[in-house]
Amino acid sequence: MSVLDHQASIRLGVFVVVLVVMGFAESVVPRRRLTVSKPRRWTSNLGLAFLNALVVRAVLPLGVIGMAMVAEEHGWGLLNNVNLPDWLSVVLAVVALDLTIYFQHVLFHEVPIFWRVHMVHHSDLDFDVTTGLRFHTLEILVSLGFKFAAVAILGPGALGVLCFEVLLNATSMFNHGNIRLPVRLDRLLRLVLVTPDMHRVHHSVIACETNSNFGFNLPWWDFVFGTYRAQPGEGHSGMAIGLAQVRGTRAMHLLSMLALPLDRDIGQYPITRRDERS
Repeated sequence: MSVLDHQASIRLGVFVVVLVVMGFAESVVPRRRLTVSKPRRWTSNLGLAFLNALVVRAVLPLGVIGMAMVAEEHGWGLLNNVNLPDWLSVVLAVVALDLTIYFQHVLFHEVPIFWRVHMVHHSDLDFDVTTGLRFHTLEILVSLGFKFAAVAILGPGALGVLCFEVLLNATSMFNHGNIRLPVRLDRLLRLVLVTPDMHRVHHSVIACETNSNFGFNLPWWDFVFGTYRAQPGEGHSGMAIGLAQVRGTRAMHLLSMLALPLDRDIGQYPITRRDERS
C-alpha cells in the first residue's frame, strides 16, 4: 500500500494540524489586533472552505492527483518522458507547479473577470489563518483547470503532485497567519518561504501593494519577476486590510461572499486598469 492510497487522510491530517497550530500561535503571538468578530469571520471562511471541498468532491472526485495518474499512464508531459531519480522528479514537480500557481495568481489580478472571483479572497477585513482558505468556489474550479493543464504539459508524477498540494495548502494557511515572527527569522525565512509579513502586504487595501508579493509557497518568483515589495507603506500595524469598495458586514457573510463577483464596483485593483497604473 503506497502513500497515494492514503492521500485523503494525509491532506486532511495536515490541514487540521496546521489550522490548530496556527490558530493557537495567533492567540499567543498575534501580529495585529483583529478589527471584526473572529467567530463570525471563522464561521464564514471555514464554511466557504467546506462548501468548496464538497463541490470539488462532487464535480472532480479524482482531483489533480488523479489527473497526474492519467497523464503518467498515457505518457503526457515533459517529466513523464525523461528518466530522472524519483526524488528529483518530486522536487521539479513542486517547483514547476508553484511557478504555475504564481502566474495563475498574477492572471487573477490582471484580468477583470478573474479578479471578480478573486475579490472574495481579498475582501476579508482581517488577515489570519482562515483567510488562506477563503476562496470563491468558482475560483477553486478555475484553479483546478489551470492545474489540470499544467499537469498535462509538465507531466509530474502523482507523488510530486500530492507533495505540492499538501505544501500549498499548509503554506497558504501559514503565510496568512496573524503571527509575529522575530525580524531576523522572517528575513531568513522569506529567502525560501513566503512569510506572513511578506504576504500580508498583498492584502493591503492600497492597489499598488495588492498587486505585489503574489507567491503562495516559494518567494523566488516575486524576486525574479519584479513583483516583490518588502513592507507595506503604512507598516504592518497601521495598514488597512481588504478592498476599498467592500467594507462592513457584507465582507463577512457567506452568502454575500458568494454573490460578490456580481458586484458592479470591482475597484481599481485589476492590473490592466489604467487608473491603477497611475
